[in-house]
Amino acid sequence: MTDSTLPRGIGAPATRALNAAGYQRLEQLADVPEATLRAMHGVGPKALRILREELTALGLDLG
Repeated sequence: MTDSTLPRGIGAPATRALNAAGYQRLEQLADVPEATLRAMHGVGPKALRILREELTALGLDLG
């Protein structure tokens, strides 16, 4: 598995929120509960959809 940075399409607020929570790479989000991500200020439905799609492409999924 190769490391992937967070997708640009999620937007700057979502990227900042994820970085502040310690998530720098897409793979780090595998098995993180969707509710945990949804609770982060800046992570909205669009960001969650993109993250889910990108993880699925890697054979991974949110928790």
